[in-house]
Amino acid sequence: MGEAYFYHLTQSPLEHTLPVLLGRARGAGWRVAVRGTSSDRLDWLDRKLWDGPPDGFLPHGIAGGEHDARQPILLTLGEAANTPACLMTVDGAEVSAQEVSTLDRVCVLFDGTDERAVQQARVQWKALVDAGCGAKYWSEATGRWEMKAENPTKSTV
Repeated sequence: MGEAYFYHLTQSPLEHTLPVLLGRARGAGWRVAVRGTSSDRLDWLDRKLWDGPPDGFLPHGIAGGEHDARQPILLTLGEAANTPACLMTVDGAEVSAQEVSTLDRVCVLFDGTDERAVQQARVQWKALVDAGCGAKYWSEATGRWEMKAENPTKSTV
């Protein structure tokens, strides 16, 4: 059973934090899906990932291509065809307790300068925790990432 990690972005923007997390997930050997809420935003993320440093290139694609199932990182609006071990959501994209329970990790990245995004993350946290999912809340308010809250997985035994 996986856990949901909530990343409260206050110092670094999404386009800097997401590649770091993607690199770590790929370093763990995981296929990753990045779920967003709009095609335009996924196109923007795609460009940002392509424009990254050559030594840190993250192989990826946008869902809808003929090789979706083979993508190490797939940017998508819905279910991922690449059988991910890790799901990262941005811009308030939905994630279910079932996904948290079947994946190795779910990462919810949200903009701490946007009150609507913060409120959406709180709703997601509560829904996942109430469903028995383990969750960790990470903040970068001090300039480095620190775990500020943890809710362990509820045992079903």
